[in-house]
Amino acid sequence: MKSNPESSAKLAVALTALALLSACDLQDMYQQPKTEPFMPSPVFADGTSARPLEAGTVARGWARTNDAFYTGKIGGKDVEVLPVPLTKALLLRGQERFNAFCSPCHDRVGNGNGMVVQRGYRRAATYHTPQLRAMSIGHFFDVMSNGFGVMPDYAATIPVEDRWAIAAYVRTLQFSQYAPLKDAPPDEQVKLLKEAKR
Repeated sequence: MKSNPESSAKLAVALTALALLSACDLQDMYQQPKTEPFMPSPVFADGTSARPLEAGTVARGWARTNDAFYTGKIGGKDVEVLPVPLTKALLLRGQERFNAFCSPCHDRVGNGNGMVVQRGYRRAATYHTPQLRAMSIGHFFDVMSNGFGVMPDYAATIPVEDRWAIAAYVRTLQFSQYAPLKDAPPDEQVKLLKEAKR
């Protein structure tokens, strides 16, 4: 009986693959002597594998000593004043982050009629109601951090610095819709009056 060279080649490939796969059980890195976190350990006197931190140890970047900055609250109440310097760069960053994260629901002017709302999602709050214009800046930071109503929280998505930038920009949007003419520079007052007469 003659053997078929093609089936012999297939058999050789199958046996080689089987031999290679049988070597995959070597899991030296998986089976290593180590201590799992929070498991009992006979090595230390207290019997635990987790070691206590040295007194005064703070994880780098996590020393949150400024409550107003990190929570938007002082003594459980929303802060009234922006806890960072108000600069043009801050407002531009706030505008950029607002357009990325907030405008899909709130629209670019903050009227609550963003593209998501136009496609059937529940209408978002407009920033231009007397109630929201009267809210402190800490309120907007808190809502971004913890959510409100159907709005999810963005604490894990938007860094603290950017949430303050967005809150400052929301104030700018509110002011843009209700700014008294007398607060505009004189040359802008003239332009606005000319446009209003058209």
